[in-house]
Amino acid sequence: MPIQRLLIANRGEIAIRVARTAREMGIATVAVYSDADADAPHVRACDTAVRLGPAPPAESYLAVDRLLAAARVSGADAVHPGYGFLAENAAFAQAVLDAGLTWVGPAPAVITAMGDKVGARQRMRAAGVPVVPGVESDDPATIAALGFPVLVKAAGGGGGKGMRRVDAVEALAEALAEARSEATTAFGDGRVYAERLVERPRHVEVQVLGDTFGTIAHLGERECSIQRRHQKLVEEAPSPALDAATRARFCAAAVEAARAVGYTGAGTVEFLLDAEGHFYFLEMNTRIQVEHPITELVTGVDIVREQLRIAMGQALGYTEVPARGHAIECRIVAEDPSRGFLPSPGRIARWRLPVGPGVRVDAGVEEGSEVGLFYDPLLAKVIVHAPDRAAACARMVNALADLVVLGVDTTAELLMDVVASAPFAAGDTTTDFLERFAWSPPDVDAAAYAAAWRAAPVVTAIAHGAGPTAEPSPWATLGRWR
Repeated sequence: MPIQRLLIANRGEIAIRVARTAREMGIATVAVYSDADADAPHVRACDTAVRLGPAPPAESYLAVDRLLAAARVSGADAVHPGYGFLAENAAFAQAVLDAGLTWVGPAPAVITAMGDKVGARQRMRAAGVPVVPGVESDDPATIAALGFPVLVKAAGGGGGKGMRRVDAVEALAEALAEARSEATTAFGDGRVYAERLVERPRHVEVQVLGDTFGTIAHLGERECSIQRRHQKLVEEAPSPALDAATRARFCAAAVEAARAVGYTGAGTVEFLLDAEGHFYFLEMNTRIQVEHPITELVTGVDIVREQLRIAMGQALGYTEVPARGHAIECRIVAEDPSRGFLPSPGRIARWRLPVGPGVRVDAGVEEGSEVGLFYDPLLAKVIVHAPDRAAACARMVNALADLVVLGVDTTAELLMDVVASAPFAAGDTTTDFLERFAWSPPDVDAAAYAAAWRAAPVVTAIAHGAGPTAEPSPWATLGRWR
């Protein structure tokens, strides 16, 4: 059934991104907003907008009854959840369907099945998809039998919440208690389980699509190993770590994972890749990903368009799309890396985005926007595409050098250093990259930090007028504004 009017149950850059494709498809769009977002760019990006309520998410973007009321009053016949908020909430998906609306996403039962990490592990094992060795139990003796180190994880959520590394049996009881408490607070589900810790892995994920006719397609992989506390900062496609044979095995496993649950819509199957080339199922995200633009740039496929086509009952018409060139995405977040990534709220006094061939920016703010503490601090995503990885790295360094943000601190300068570093150029991008090379947390002494930088010289740092330099000059990391 065709979608006539789409309510976008989200805010920021993803709401703008969804609205852009919907307009191209001739679909009218409805924005929703809290009082804090009354003047936000995503409100103006849509044909109409409906106020939800006060700034706290529980009274606005997480309020199912208010979102359904907004759909009714605006005449929307479909809902796109974006990412975050209620995007992977099976109860919301079911409420949308019960209201007679089209849900742009997988079935509620699939969201439930893959949202339970313990159940997902069992399903994947049954489907022949490799999983990290572990136990679906919180019994200390059973966990200790795995050997150490282990990772205690929340059964009902992700994003690093309810997760604890344990290196010895003496620390296990405390870690289990802390993980249960955090998981209960974050997800309302205190169940935890444990996996053997994969040391220095890469985080590699595969974009999958499923239509209502049983076709499962993949759009290749993305590497998302540059992280801070399990939150991604830099993503690229394709992964520099995969050869053709390993890539084929990765993508085949992702397709089988999606097929095992009868997946429809856009989703991502995430894996850990160890130093020996073994990979293990980590989780499945039953929504569009923040980093979806890099896959769009290397494949030419508009993933939001495919989500909408699938929701309208259209067939995919393909099972895979070859990648062309290389794409990198850097997340520009209102946090201060020099102070342990503390939030940096404030008013954006100056905002200038990079432009040029192969440069794309998905932004959710503009000059004059107020960055508060109620919502995710992601301001924008700088994305580049080039014929090969080296050219993409150079293009990203130049793009980040041209980005101007005044009024709040951001991750931009740190990310410019990361992409310009020798380890990144060499593809040495394991999940502990920041700790090993690019950033000194407050509890690391200056000597250790200096030693790490000497081991990772910047090869293309932009000194703004001084030309390229091989030294990690502190002035080079300040950007244009002194």
